[in-house]
Amino acid sequence: MVGSEIIIFRASAFVTMFAFQVLQAQQTSFKFDFGAGKTAPGYIQVTPETKFSYQTGYGFDRGSELESIDRGGNTLTGDFITSKKPFYFSVKLPDGNYDVKLLLGDTKGTSATTVRTECRRLMLENIRTANGKVVTQTFTVHVKDSLVRDAAGTVISRVRLKPRESEYLHWDNLLTIEFNDSLPKVCAVEIIPNKTATTIFLAGNSTVVDQSREPWAAWGQMIPCFFIAGKVAVANYAESGEALNSFLSARRLQKILSIMKPGDYLFIEFGHNDQKQKGEGVGPFTSYKKNLQLYIREVKDKGGIPVLVTSMHRRNFDSTGHINNTLGDYPDAVRQTGKEENVAVIDLNAMSKTLYESWGPEKSIKAFVHYPANTFPGQKEELKDNTHFSPYGAYELAACIVSSIRKQNSPLSKFIRKDVPLYDPAKPPPFEEFYWPQSSFMGSVKPDGN
Repeated sequence: MVGSEIIIFRASAFVTMFAFQVLQAQQTSFKFDFGAGKTAPGYIQVTPETKFSYQTGYGFDRGSELESIDRGGNTLTGDFITSKKPFYFSVKLPDGNYDVKLLLGDTKGTSATTVRTECRRLMLENIRTANGKVVTQTFTVHVKDSLVRDAAGTVISRVRLKPRESEYLHWDNLLTIEFNDSLPKVCAVEIIPNKTATTIFLAGNSTVVDQSREPWAAWGQMIPCFFIAGKVAVANYAESGEALNSFLSARRLQKILSIMKPGDYLFIEFGHNDQKQKGEGVGPFTSYKKNLQLYIREVKDKGGIPVLVTSMHRRNFDSTGHINNTLGDYPDAVRQTGKEENVAVIDLNAMSKTLYESWGPEKSIKAFVHYPANTFPGQKEELKDNTHFSPYGAYELAACIVSSIRKQNSPLSKFIRKDVPLYDPAKPPPFEEFYWPQSSFMGSVKPDGN
């Protein structure tokens, strides 16, 4: 290493350590009173003019257009902030799990609010309040950064991020909350750390990742809304284009293991990109299976619980309306490994076949990213993708995952929300019944992988 490289390395190490020390001293609990009326005791007032800055550590973000309405009366529930467009509120937080309590509604009107976090991670669906009512809703969210720390808290490495991840609303120690829907009205937001929730970590590719832009979606960003707040946090570490070995070399698994506590889970779903790898010793029952065993061993050594997930099918029908297998022996390698290692397997491959065939070649288009040119701003060409999902398709796959958790009587089944209905992939709810108010950010660039 030459002298200039030493200086750069030391400067980088200093910045990393300084950032860590700042985060260690950072506030982790907040109580925000939304609205320009009187501020409730013990709360921080948030008005439409409260723009995010790193100096304050909180505020509205992403060009939110806002209105404050004051109905009078109770200082906490008598005023609120609303908008005709999705709006975003960010808070600087160290990585970890947090409970977020919201007061939603209008003491002299109705409201309808859908809440997502980070990269469009679904937390609350279409919360409607009757005229004059304000309700309390809570969700549990995982916040992450890219630094890997040892047990003493010393930074020892970092996740190797892709250029595309620089736009993501995670990896940044900010909790960004998206308020959406036809009539969102937010009276208050409270945030407190949750040290006891079971964390479900997700390792996977573009079919799992929190897709950052409409109209793309994946099951990993839909599944948080199925679990009871306070009991489970879903920590999605998946990334587009990843295979088992690249996820490992980018230190994504190392990051997960560095914060995993006994009793946490790691759901592992790879295959779409692994099957494209070539070379001596590369294959489903050789390199792929060996890497699955490595993941299982590492998770168990941390006291965690590994769960294998077979890759869902691509939308590829034969002339009789049945799904062609384009994944070769990779799903079978997962099933075999699960049996040999005595690890639970969620057979999303089998469930997706049933699901797609229940839709058929025509109706299944709605579950994937198929849109004519000019459907979205700046989208000049047709989108036609038979691997990646629309929000509807991603949601139905998440429902498949949850149904398998229930059928296997996993310990996680007791944390599924009581109002989540039983799900049969042979009889999915029709597209026409699915509700998804779109986020503000669109993209026509296909995710990595296929």
